[in-house]
Amino acid sequence: MSSRQLGRAGGRAAAAASRVHSTAAGPQKRSRKGKKISVRYDSVDGGSQEEEEADSKRLKWEPGNWRQQLENIREMRRHKDAPVDQMGAEKCFDSGAPPEVMRYQVLLSLMLSSQTKDQVTSAAMLRLREHGLTVDNVLQTDDGTLGQLIYPVGFWKNKVKYIKQTTAILKQQYGSDIPGTVEELMKLPGIGPKMAHLVMAIAWNTVTGIGVDTHVHRITNRLRWVKEETKTPEETRVALEDWLPRDLWGEINWLLVGFGQQICLPVSPRCQECLNRDICPAAKRC
Repeated sequence: MSSRQLGRAGGRAAAAASRVHSTAAGPQKRSRKGKKISVRYDSVDGGSQEEEEADSKRLKWEPGNWRQQLENIREMRRHKDAPVDQMGAEKCFDSGAPPEVMRYQVLLSLMLSSQTKDQVTSAAMLRLREHGLTVDNVLQTDDGTLGQLIYPVGFWKNKVKYIKQTTAILKQQYGSDIPGTVEELMKLPGIGPKMAHLVMAIAWNTVTGIGVDTHVHRITNRLRWVKEETKTPEETRVALEDWLPRDLWGEINWLLVGFGQQICLPVSPRCQECLNRDICPAAKRC
């Protein structure tokens, strides 16, 4: 081999060695002006962020047949002829009163409605309105007279105390109006989550949560609209809000209260009259 050929062979060997070294050190970075790079973020366990969000949506629990059950209940409630439709909190206030007075009357009607049938609450509210249902007038009314006006609502003696305490707070802290948030409403004596959310919906026309009373609590457990059986209305509210689309929260109380008053009774429910009898988990036990 000539010296020229030896030189060429040595050059090729050096180039090959350089390529091997470059490959071992890692890929060469190349830059192309204007080229867009798609960035994908990985989670700690190796899955992508997009995959985790998709899995979350796929894995979110919801009860079987709930949409059909809801449509059936809407159909059974379409006549709006249950006691709640005629004598519920939305029907008990003076629609011609100033806005702050109307809101106060909504609050009191819901305070009276606890553990009380709508017919009894409606009659008590009528007597109160005839007496003069304003913050100032209630503060000037002695406890004995107030008790006579609201009797025989459930726990009427406690409610006299709560009404007087709450009314004084409204006068002192809210200019004779009512609070405009769930948190502030729940600071008032005798006001729990159910009442607070219903007050926000009726008095302020703002849906902040599902108002769960005994009817809603009972029916949603019968329908298995809760992942596990709940013991209290507040547990039921939390369980429902975890999966039920928010745009349905506003109608659930009205729908299920009337349904519970007419069909899905606490004792001896009228399953044979119910459109959900074939898809209700509790219907077989009726």
